Amino acid sequence: MIQKILIANRGEIALRIIRACKDLGIKTMAVYSEADVESLHVQLADEAICIGPASGAQSYLKADRIISAAEVANVDAIHPGYGFLSENARFAEQCERCNIRFIGPSSEAIRKMGDKSVARETVRKAGVPITPGSDGPVETEAEALKVAKKIGYPVIIKAVAGGGGRGMRVAYNEVSFVKELAQAKNEAESVFGNGTVYVEKFIQNPRHIEFQILADSHGKIVHLGERDCSVQRRNQKLVEESPSPFMTPDLRKRMGKAAIRAARAAKYENAGTIEFLVDKNGDFYFMEMNTRIQVEHPVTEEVTGVDLIRQQILIAAGEKIPFDQRDITFDKHVIECRINAENPARNFAPSPGDIELYYAPGGIGIRVDSHIYGGYRVPSHYDSMIGKLIASGPDRETAIARMYRALDEYIIRGIYTTIPFSKAIMSDPGFRQGLATTAFVEEFIARNPPSSYAEKD
Repeated sequence: MIQKILIANRGEIALRIIRACKDLGIKTMAVYSEADVESLHVQLADEAICIGPASGAQSYLKADRIISAAEVANVDAIHPGYGFLSENARFAEQCERCNIRFIGPSSEAIRKMGDKSVARETVRKAGVPITPGSDGPVETEAEALKVAKKIGYPVIIKAVAGGGGRGMRVAYNEVSFVKELAQAKNEAESVFGNGTVYVEKFIQNPRHIEFQILADSHGKIVHLGERDCSVQRRNQKLVEESPSPFMTPDLRKRMGKAAIRAARAAKYENAGTIEFLVDKNGDFYFMEMNTRIQVEHPVTEEVTGVDLIRQQILIAAGEKIPFDQRDITFDKHVIECRINAENPARNFAPSPGDIELYYAPGGIGIRVDSHIYGGYRVPSHYDSMIGKLIASGPDRETAIARMYRALDEYIIRGIYTTIPFSKAIMSDPGFRQGLATTAFVEEFIARNPPSSYAEKD
């Protein structure tokens, strides 16, 4: 069994991993930047070591410093969380070479599924539906234009190393395509250090539905159902729920089988997510695979009762998944709202600063995953998400009512947050009817001016 784990992350996910380790009796080692010295994950870990300045590029993205800390602390494994180095194949490979278990898939699987064009080809061979597009990366503007003309506009240009909505551009005609292609390449080069892109058909106003999978080293792969992530802004998810209000038992069965085929084709091990776009007719297409735990994993934990972080650790320790597909049930509805330190009235600009007062909601069916507290300073150096609010109920109507009540109770003074914005979404008739597609937020903002939900919280 693993005795000590280094957590190569920060914020709420670092805290979540520490709690899972404590449940398993595993010691924890936190790493932190100078900006995170007062963070809860530093205070609650058994040991902690500073690995650099506030900038993520000089701390949490410094693989050599993290490996050095792991060797000094004599840890058995590293949990990367999400973001930072979690999908970095080279980092996973460094762990493997240093005889440190990487709590995630192999470096080979990360490399294969991290390149979006390779991932498309891998799952296509396994019989998983993919959207029409280029056969791998497009090398020249002429080649890209030829593909776009063949599959028909609109098309979407995607970075092969992309993620989080970066390096993606939609073109509706040939004139805009040339400009969007250049912008996608430039952004991809800037963000990922790789400007290579591919082109595929753009599915207009789809639902974004992802399937959570677990795979062990003994050949067992199970899926834990879906999460509907359609409520998103600029490809960044804001609200996630399970089950999807669009889902039918037959569609879940077909998509679940496709997700398992994709994971098996990648020779995948540990927790991962297969993401699909689903059109209005119920036809679904593989989008990408996230080779890590997801921000929205609590939705699946609450709807199935499976502790995903615990399972990640046990799988990394070589244990078998202790349940079969038939054991997974979905007997309640769960919704998650991401709480971001942002000001909706200023186009969702980040709102770092000191939290003057903090009160988290509670009651039946409410879970809060957050690392903040009264007196905590939200740094300006990282992602603006400061917490996740999860509401559960026996049905969707109850889950929405509990979420609204919890958002109404949630107090964070001193900074702007997206709490009022989330409350407005919970009240929206279209959302309540389960009609949200990936175009929902833009349409919602067009109908509801930011001044109506952008008060200082």
